[in-house]
Amino acid sequence: MIDRRTLLASAAATAGLAATGFAPAALAAQGLKFGNEAPFSFDALVARAEAMAKRPYKAPPAPPSDILERIDYDAHGKIRFKPDYALFADGPGQFPVTFFHLGRYFQSPVRMHVVANGKAREIVYDERYFDMPADSPAHELPAGSGFAGFRFQESRFGTDPKRDWRGNDWVAFLGASYFRAIGALYQYGLSARGIALEVAVAGKPEEFPAFTHVYFDTPADGSDTVTVCCLLDGPSISGAYRFVMQRGEGVLMDIDSTLFLRSDVTRFGLAPLTSMYWYSETVKPTAVDWRPEIHDSDGLALWTGAGEHIWRPLNNPPRTIASAFQDENPRGFGLLQRDRAFDHYLDGVFYDRRPSLWVEPKGDWGKGAVELIEIPTDDEIHDNIVAMWVPREPAKAGTRHDLSYRLHWLADEPFPTTLGRCVATRLGNGGQPGQPRPAGVRKFMLEFRGPPLATIPFGEEPEPVLWASRGSFSYILAEALPNDVPGHWRVQFDLTVEGTEPVEMRCFLKLGDQVLTETWLYQYHPF
Repeated sequence: MIDRRTLLASAAATAGLAATGFAPAALAAQGLKFGNEAPFSFDALVARAEAMAKRPYKAPPAPPSDILERIDYDAHGKIRFKPDYALFADGPGQFPVTFFHLGRYFQSPVRMHVVANGKAREIVYDERYFDMPADSPAHELPAGSGFAGFRFQESRFGTDPKRDWRGNDWVAFLGASYFRAIGALYQYGLSARGIALEVAVAGKPEEFPAFTHVYFDTPADGSDTVTVCCLLDGPSISGAYRFVMQRGEGVLMDIDSTLFLRSDVTRFGLAPLTSMYWYSETVKPTAVDWRPEIHDSDGLALWTGAGEHIWRPLNNPPRTIASAFQDENPRGFGLLQRDRAFDHYLDGVFYDRRPSLWVEPKGDWGKGAVELIEIPTDDEIHDNIVAMWVPREPAKAGTRHDLSYRLHWLADEPFPTTLGRCVATRLGNGGQPGQPRPAGVRKFMLEFRGPPLATIPFGEEPEPVLWASRGSFSYILAEALPNDVPGHWRVQFDLTVEGTEPVEMRCFLKLGDQVLTETWLYQYHPF
């Protein structure tokens, strides 16, 4: 997987652009170089992807690798795009575009184009668009080498210093088909990508198709919406994507994609999300790090086609684990950061502000599963969590797949349940204080909070409904937390289990026939 720290550091390394020629006069100020003019439409891009899929894959040409290898982490960090050259810096639209430079960790060039009046022309790379040291290896790259990626800056009309376009961006595309956006709390965190192929499939390497060509639609004057089309290509697949993006409280992305398979794919991951989870209050190895928690996301949320709301806390498992949540026409799923308390992290990189990302399907997605891949990690630099939709029908060579969905980059999920939600999962030694702690027994402490739990009549207690794939429960108790806000309840129980194979678990609270909370799912790894 792409190294998260490299992704973040590289994304901070560059800045801006501008234009000439065929484009509107507002783009002509800075004298960018352009290639030849060609007709463009999204339908034509789809047709191009279809034609490509009928031919053997051929990797796009790239600049000399010996030069790119010398543009290492430090050298790349010293190359900065000049804000005065930002595409759309003076309009039209609100959001200027700046570009990332190629380097050791991003060697595949992406061809950038501006579209106006149904015509597209490539923005030709030139080193003069960047500030770089006189001894930078980047000076040796040939003209027209291409860019590594791009980002949209904040609005030119903003008055909030946090959203000054010259100092802040709100969406970035960088590396393969990866992209990310900030939420309502002005922080990057997890990423999305166009496609995920063969993630954690035994005997098969994961494939990383890339956005090779990007087309920026020239926006209407003052528009608060941006539209970008991308051509995807890889050994097993080609495709076309259209992103319509809005910057508001967070970021909304409406995505239409059409994909064509060159080869059979075992695990065909659509609308994939990628995040990092090292440890949280649930399980923390003794003194592994000075910080109490480290994660970009702490759980997978599901809203099933049947209407059930599910919360599955993430794990850093002892080995790579794939979990499948079968569904038909899901209403949504996402990787969320629910824990927003700074003192739970104590880190200046602000894990408490990382965005949550929710996938809202459009149309009929049919039968399939939300699959969760959890990969062991011993550091925060690795993205070790993947969540994606995998259709039930096999992904065969020669097939076409159309998918539309909306991504919500926010502080919380956009359609939260009205039931109580799980806000903490903690594990400890089983048994009772003052007594010998029995082997093979684990204590669970779950916290639920929400309006239905605040209306429980005095003297009554909700009933925990528990299930496990194996093992037995004991010491089951539900209690309201003292000196806290109404509607905050804790459920505790012990699980006794033998062996080390994972245990699937399930819990919710009810009062009589009334369900009070979402469903907590967990995969426990005995140790």
